[in-house]
Amino acid sequence: MSKPLINFHTYQKAWLKDKSRFKIGMFARQTGKTFTTCAEIVDDCIMAEIENRRARWVILSRGERQAKEAMDEAIKPFCKAFYIIYKDMLKGRSAPKFYKDTFLGADDISYKALEVEFPGGSRITALPANPDTARGFSANTFLDEFAFHQDSRAIWRALFPVISKPGLKLRVTSTPNGKKNKFYDLWTSLGNRWSKHEVDIHKAVELGLDRDIDELREGAGDDDLWRQEFLLKFLDDAGSWLAYDLIMAAEHGEAGRPDKYRGGLCYIGNDIGRRRDLWVAWVIEMVGDVRWTREVVILQNATFAEQDAALDELMGKYKVVRLAMDQTGMGEKPVEDAKRRYGSGRVEGVLFSSSRRLDIATASRKCFEDRLFRAPEGDNAQRADFHKPKRIFGPTGAPRIVVDDHTGDHADRFWAASLALAASMGGCEEYDYEPAYGHDYEYDEGRGLFLPGCY
Repeated sequence: MSKPLINFHTYQKAWLKDKSRFKIGMFARQTGKTFTTCAEIVDDCIMAEIENRRARWVILSRGERQAKEAMDEAIKPFCKAFYIIYKDMLKGRSAPKFYKDTFLGADDISYKALEVEFPGGSRITALPANPDTARGFSANTFLDEFAFHQDSRAIWRALFPVISKPGLKLRVTSTPNGKKNKFYDLWTSLGNRWSKHEVDIHKAVELGLDRDIDELREGAGDDDLWRQEFLLKFLDDAGSWLAYDLIMAAEHGEAGRPDKYRGGLCYIGNDIGRRRDLWVAWVIEMVGDVRWTREVVILQNATFAEQDAALDELMGKYKVVRLAMDQTGMGEKPVEDAKRRYGSGRVEGVLFSSSRRLDIATASRKCFEDRLFRAPEGDNAQRADFHKPKRIFGPTGAPRIVVDDHTGDHADRFWAASLALAASMGGCEEYDYEPAYGHDYEYDEGRGLFLPGCY
């Protein structure tokens, strides 16, 4: 061939050539760590086909969406490409088959599993990671983005006895996610049992990755985010109100999608801004005791009329029990207008005193800690906003929540989400009523009011 069918960068080739039994890689975001490891897995299965033996691999990802992406965007394309590359050695063997399956876990909880089966019996299975799935297979294993796995230490305790069988390989890759996870323990462990590969964004670009570092740095918009996900620093979350592991654990692929609205009761948090700050409306729906983000509307430099129109649309679209609005400063008039339009019983104006900020942030963090909140997935600006608030202690020892606003950003997404979460913690008050005689009343769902039938 005049040019390679697959063009790997130098740091990717180094990873592929390393045949160590235990191999761990810390790579910057979007540098191809999952892509490259999937290439190694497919290559191992192809070589097993050629040598008339069987290879068994399991990919454990942080969620079902990530497992599907690994299979659809890496494993399947590599199978097709490698069958072309090795066609002479495969001697006309048929192509592998792809299956969608369901893995039944403990307590009758099922997990979606995707699988590739080769003619000679080799298999690759991709599924979400948890202690149950980690315990369920005796196979070579790839822990993808391991620092972001929920209960990473429990997963490790379940997994390691399984892969202790001689000859089984273990691949672990991730970007850092603070210090409170098993990936941090493995990376900082002493000894030479692990073969370690570290590729920050500067090294990746130096070795062939086509990225504009200055553009990425500006787009990240947050020092901690840049240091962690591109410079590979393990950040100490001691001063942060929400650690990155809590933030990432709350993310879900189906959150933030209005089409997933189930028609349940909703709460809206509205952080008000006009010029420098953002105007953010955060809608959550109660599904059981879990607060699902259904929609996030963000406006910048919008007129007050445009803000009112956006709020009117949300109030008409969802069954809103309570709208909690930032009443501080310029929020006085929007709150007054909202009470007039929607009713004072549904609208709560919140004055952000130090004590009220702490109360709202505390209610919000409880939802994160108890895993009762689902936020949109993969939004770096949102993650940065959630991580900005810090807890400090004044001269009297009283705690306060502050935001380092040297960038001009006041964590508007965090406060909008927190207002909605705090509003939802109060629950929904139930009312009884007796109809007025002489009128037939109908309930107008859009306006949340009982109106005469002749209206």
